[in-house]
Amino acid sequence: MSDRPWGGPAPTTLHRVSELPGGGTVRPITRWGEPVMHRVLRPVQTFDDELAALVADLVATMRAADGVGLAANQIGVDRAVFVFDCPDKDRVRHAGVVCNPRLVLPQGDDRTLDEGDEGCLSMPGAFVPCARTDHARVEGVDQTGVQVAYEGEGLVARCLQHETDHVFGTVFGDRVNAKQRKELRRQAAELADLFPPDWPVTPERALDDAG
Repeated sequence: MSDRPWGGPAPTTLHRVSELPGGGTVRPITRWGEPVMHRVLRPVQTFDDELAALVADLVATMRAADGVGLAANQIGVDRAVFVFDCPDKDRVRHAGVVCNPRLVLPQGDDRTLDEGDEGCLSMPGAFVPCARTDHARVEGVDQTGVQVAYEGEGLVARCLQHETDHVFGTVFGDRVNAKQRKELRRQAAELADLFPPDWPVTPERALDDAG
């Protein structure tokens, strides 16, 4: 078990889909290399209108970028919160808001690795294999301070691990070898013209339009 140092007792209710707020503003996505992407984020301690607005902006930005998850540092904000809206291996939807996440992973004989491809909205367009456990659970609180827990397999498990990593200043490029990091940089450079600096405020360009 990987138990992060935040939060109180484990929630007793497991969630699958929690309502995600609307009405947010699409913001530019912060890229790898910016300091906020590579440090542990500050715990959420106040559950107020400012946090609610941040969560709404995360949802709006995630959807504009056609993503399945987004953490606050990916829009430049130093707060330990992420949102996700992701299908599992059976195409069942999982969605929610998690502040101050704690990740719980299987260990020993219960641990099976999924070595599928992974990408990141903060390194848009680039994908390489990244080994993750095929089941994950995350516990924390939502934007109102209510305890929540989510778990899943397949893409959901990968998403929960990926977004919790962001909260602790880890990008998935930190989890792959040097050859794979070089491939990520190559793909990102090749596709850079498709993603304007303020993407997804300015939408992704079509390949033909990028020359």
